[in-house]
Amino acid sequence: MNPSKRIVPLDRRAFLHGVAGATGAFLASSAPAGRLFAAVPGIAPTKPDYTLTLEPISLEIAPGVTIKTTAYNGQVPGPLLRLREGVPVTIDVTNATDHPDIVHWHGLAIDSLNDGAMEEGSPMIAPGGHLRYSFTPRPAGTRWYHTHAGAGEDLTQGTYSGQFGFLLVDGAADPGHYDQEVFLAIHHWGPSFVPMVETMRADSQNHPQTTGSDVGYQYATFNQHMLGAGKPIRVKLGQRVLLRLLNASATENVVLALPGHSFKVIAMDGNPVPNPVAVDVLSIAVAERIDAIVEMNNPGVWILGSTLAEARKMGLGIAVEYAGKSGAPPWNDPSVDPKNPTGKWDYTQFASTTAAPEPEETIPFTFRDVGPQKGSKFDTWTINNKSWPDGEPIKVTKGKRYRIVLRNGSGDQHPIHLHRHTFEVTQMAHKPISGLRKDVINVMPLETVAVDFVADNPGDTLIHCHQQLHMDFGFMQIIKYNA
Repeated sequence: MNPSKRIVPLDRRAFLHGVAGATGAFLASSAPAGRLFAAVPGIAPTKPDYTLTLEPISLEIAPGVTIKTTAYNGQVPGPLLRLREGVPVTIDVTNATDHPDIVHWHGLAIDSLNDGAMEEGSPMIAPGGHLRYSFTPRPAGTRWYHTHAGAGEDLTQGTYSGQFGFLLVDGAADPGHYDQEVFLAIHHWGPSFVPMVETMRADSQNHPQTTGSDVGYQYATFNQHMLGAGKPIRVKLGQRVLLRLLNASATENVVLALPGHSFKVIAMDGNPVPNPVAVDVLSIAVAERIDAIVEMNNPGVWILGSTLAEARKMGLGIAVEYAGKSGAPPWNDPSVDPKNPTGKWDYTQFASTTAAPEPEETIPFTFRDVGPQKGSKFDTWTINNKSWPDGEPIKVTKGKRYRIVLRNGSGDQHPIHLHRHTFEVTQMAHKPISGLRKDVINVMPLETVAVDFVADNPGDTLIHCHQQLHMDFGFMQIIKYNA
């Protein structure tokens, strides 16, 4: 295969039936940005900056609780990749599993071929295969990497597995003075089908619909351990601790608290927020990241964990232990904010209250579920009444500013992710805001949110719900640049 030949995107549904994409056939002595190369026997590769191996592992998340999964380099999370903004990098990936897979570099403004989404033309890595990714990382901030393979009804694949890790792009900006930096990735384990109550409901055309299954879990972890199984976060009185938090769950949004402490949110999805605010709880949707400074000013042993008792019983928590303190950590529910008695997560508090510039074009993006299709256990999802891959691509012109109006016509929350671009949140529930830059936004049931992006990175670009369950069953669309 000619390495300059365009790699054709694959239908995710075809992939779920075992069809894998081809990779290139040559390994160059130096891989330029925008090119991918597969290893060729007998040709010695240049040394990469990093190497990752996808491999099956057995992970003990608590005494007597072992998970069989797939991970990077035999660990969960995968190794921290710490890169420099604007400095080219090469990463070699070996697939030591028995199924095709792919790595997505989430939050980076890179080319479509290296981005790691087969819908954009990125190649799958065949079982036993090797692939070199070559790109220049930007923008700076807390990014991450993870599989972008489909799972469908196989709950061992995709982001249900342990294939995720932090990718930190260091830049010139200082995220604020801190004494300790802690990386915490949230994940849920032991997924299974959970049939929903089979009541009939009507869609917008008054046709009765049946609710499909959902996914439930047995366990949850920060990094690789359940609450009480791993080492605590050890701190000293007076320290400022920078928490880099990632929700790497396949489908579960989370709300966290650290009793007796507050979180000063300084960045979301790796991007500094216009208005850093201290809050008592953090709401982190699937694929979102939050960087927060915690002032260690309340000595004791505490739980940083879910505000839901059931989730903490599943393991979603970690002990925070001050020097010289010991004992079982207590849990105290966070107090109710009189300004926000419902406890609803409010993105607008971190944004500027001034209106953003008007877009040159507005793109409607209405999504809803239409019930299980073709014998599936799960609901199918539509965008503007079309399910992937049947919808028409969204066409954009380089240099123009676009506003995507996200209208949630369902009863579910949806963390919407835009690949290869950073967007600005410009409207929440009809309230204009600006300056809040993200790559994932959680749209609540029946809510409308607007996000703006500048079409400044030509190439096929995927937009989708980051819940694996929704993405696999139609909740995706491709953005194409006009020639």
